[in-house]
Amino acid sequence: MTAANEHVGTGTLGKAIDVLEAVAAAPEPLRFTDLLKLVDQPRGTLHRQISNLIEEGLLSVRRDNSYELGLTLLKLASRAWSGNQFRAIAEPHLKRLHELTGETVHLGVLRGVEVIYLDKVESRQAVRMYSQIGNASPVYCTGVGKAALSALPDAELEKRLAAIVFKRHTETTLPDLAALRGEIAEIRASGLAFDRQEHEVGIHCVAAPIHSRDRDFVAGVSATAPAYRISMEQLTAWGPLVRETAAAIMEDMAARLGPKA
Repeated sequence: MTAANEHVGTGTLGKAIDVLEAVAAAPEPLRFTDLLKLVDQPRGTLHRQISNLIEEGLLSVRRDNSYELGLTLLKLASRAWSGNQFRAIAEPHLKRLHELTGETVHLGVLRGVEVIYLDKVESRQAVRMYSQIGNASPVYCTGVGKAALSALPDAELEKRLAAIVFKRHTETTLPDLAALRGEIAEIRASGLAFDRQEHEVGIHCVAAPIHSRDRDFVAGVSATAPAYRISMEQLTAWGPLVRETAAAIMEDMAARLGPKA
């Protein structure tokens, strides 16, 4: 499990999720000994968890006895994505922002101290980015993540901040909590968050927060582009469009899902 992941399962289901998250986050298939190091479970418990997950189709075993996510998870993920109300509400607004900027647009939801990419509209230009639907990224070095943090009530924000473990991804990654607090204050004042090549070298973005009326649900939307083609000045000029997109999504959420959306 990564240090940034807040989930540590205690019940049976939680322990199973820990295993699935470790397998999903690994850059290559894991063996049992690898999982034993990554999840905080006794050997016997881990054996049972893996056996149960394989039986349910949530994990599969490769020829070299390593593990990968099973097809049942793919089917569940597909159904969750296609049936997600928030994504469906946001989709036309994401497409409009994409049409106005011509660049990649992301929709991300805050989970713990990570942001999960729920939807993505690709740039008209072929540019390789880390982000994929379902992927998780740290909140402190992504525009969507910082935007979502800024929408949290103060008490909840402090809990999330306390759980962050800072890791330098690029030379411009925010180094510590003081720097992040300063940016959050700026985001709350302007309604805009920036990723200045903080997660990926050569990729930057401008983002705006999305939240429900009672702020028990927070997310973010961003326009993302390669630094060699789009300057920070152009990115900043897109700020009002990104804010308008976030506002339109929130308005539709309130109209279709009610105040508890």
